[in-house]
Amino acid sequence: MRSLGYAVILGIVGLGADCASVRAAQPTEYRLIIQSHLFSPAVLDVPAGIKIRLIVENRDASAEEFESYDLNREKIVAGKSSIVVFIGPLKAGSYKYFGDFNQDSANGRIVAK
Repeated sequence: MRSLGYAVILGIVGLGADCASVRAAQPTEYRLIIQSHLFSPAVLDVPAGIKIRLIVENRDASAEEFESYDLNREKIVAGKSSIVVFIGPLKAGSYKYFGDFNQDSANGRIVAK
């Protein structure tokens, strides 16, 4: 009976360790805002080597497209809405992105350090 108690305790401890590793594996979240056809921040610093969950929020009434050749991503953001883009893990460096519908003003870069 005593060994059953140890098995239960070990199982609970193991379950807690598995839950902790799942939490640790969750991507880090960052946010970009589109307003007046500009991205804010224009330069977004992120840690290198981890997966990033990027929320792109479009506060403008018109649609925009988050596009990056460097990141191999292209996604429409309807007016007054948000999208989620997963990127990485990134190597240290600078990765350009732009708004395809307003390329003259909507541009920026993600810097992985």
